[in-house]
Amino acid sequence: MKKYFRELSVAATLAILLLALAIFAPPFFQPQPLLSLVTREAPTLVVACGMALVIICRQIDISVGSMFAMCSVCAGLFAAMHWPLALVAAASVLIGAMFGAFNGALVAGLGLPSIVVTLATMVTWREGLRWLRQGVWVDLPNGVQWFGLPQMAGQWTLAVFALAILIFLALAMKYLSAGRFIYAVGSDAEAARLAGIRPRLTTFLVFVFLGALVGFAATMNMAQSPQVDPNSGTGLELKVIAAVVVGGVAISGGRGNLWGVFAGLLLLACISPAVTYLHIEAFWGKAMQGAIILLAVVADGLRGRKIFNHG
Repeated sequence: MKKYFRELSVAATLAILLLALAIFAPPFFQPQPLLSLVTREAPTLVVACGMALVIICRQIDISVGSMFAMCSVCAGLFAAMHWPLALVAAASVLIGAMFGAFNGALVAGLGLPSIVVTLATMVTWREGLRWLRQGVWVDLPNGVQWFGLPQMAGQWTLAVFALAILIFLALAMKYLSAGRFIYAVGSDAEAARLAGIRPRLTTFLVFVFLGALVGFAATMNMAQSPQVDPNSGTGLELKVIAAVVVGGVAISGGRGNLWGVFAGLLLLACISPAVTYLHIEAFWGKAMQGAIILLAVVADGLRGRKIFNHG
């Protein structure tokens, strides 16, 4: 129980918020608006899962928003060329993996700080896309939105995709050797090397995998609208990093799990609509989100100091 105190605390806070909404704002739980909220956050959950792996590996990637926009536009252009949707998704995943490989090569191969590398690529990809598209949206042909399904069926499909990825990665991080390698490298790269793990390769592959997840999330984003906005993904990096940190993943690496990330994302995602339903000024939603993130960072710092002092 103590091991998962942070994750349980986030889940309890979310439960209290939902209970308050059930009592004071029952319309929040109307099926269609609630499903729309889940659908809107589904791509974010996929990216947050990848970001969690990168942060557990003691790295960070703040270029995910720009990668998301690039992959969304590419997926939209492929769909506009009447490619099969499965091929569109595969191409978007491949493009995202290539972006991730570029970041990973600079971080793992050259030993450059990930914050500096991904800051540079964040600006480069975003400005490059702005120059290429000039703000022009990509119009999608019929049959692309919601994967050609009725809206509700398409929304459920996106939600199921996101949850399937979450469950698979949560189990993989716990039971597969690849997951243990990521934890080991994030805890102590040198000790991991002495144990026979290749920290640089692990770091490189984690960035590639994050890029691939961003590409898939971009396809999920494309399917929600008849057009693709080239400015999509703005602020995504802050949103997913906040969800990861609030969910109990240590920013210093080596600790955390994806169930906590899921709870953290749900908590942050519910706050903005909650203040609307509760008739509270909108700025209080941002203030509450900021306070939650700050408390999470402070708790992580205190936990790290306690571990250091006892060590």
